[in-house]
Amino acid sequence: MKRIQLKICGMKYSDNIEKISDLNPDYMGFIFWEKSKRKMELDAIPEIPETINKVGVFVDASINEISTKIKQYQLQTVQLHGNETVNFCKMVKRLDVKVIKVFSVNNDFNFNNLKEYVPFIDYFLFDTKGKLPGGNGIMFDWKILEQYPFYKPFFLSGGIGKTEIDAIKKFFKTDVAKNCIAIDVNSRFETKPGLKSEIKLKKFKKLLYENEI
Repeated sequence: MKRIQLKICGMKYSDNIEKISDLNPDYMGFIFWEKSKRKMELDAIPEIPETINKVGVFVDASINEISTKIKQYQLQTVQLHGNETVNFCKMVKRLDVKVIKVFSVNNDFNFNNLKEYVPFIDYFLFDTKGKLPGGNGIMFDWKILEQYPFYKPFFLSGGIGKTEIDAIKKFFKTDVAKNCIAIDVNSRFETKPGLKSEIKLKKFKKLLYENEI
């Protein structure tokens, strides 16, 4: 049975980061977009287990800004959430990090447009097309992923909460999920932007890994 990885994104507050890290998610995301209510403003990420991959989330940032943040926060992965080009992804890849390229999808999305990105990224992340680049708290129809034509692994995001546990488990029994390696959660587990509920996440993780997917 497949073990799905968990990414908790939009972490912002020092004590909260430490508490949530005790749940040992596979990835923890920190947003460096100026317009985000979850923008990371700490000078450093508190000490967290080495098993947690630190992901920096950027929206149309410069390569210099990304490089600076990688060094300052010791990021292992960069998530590009804007209109970054293939060549830009290629430059970020040279910074010795894993690269996640995000695409917001709806029912008209054409996956063939991603073909040129495939050699220069490590993962795609698919979330819901909404007003903001992420954190909209709404799901897209996962059936659209039946059209995904590549072997490149991807993260599933967009409005995932505790009420989606059954849907997640059902999804991971389908052929379309064979390249999905992780789910990404954020706003559905917040008490306010950037502040995650340890209790809700603990329950979610327990339910997620009951009778392993």
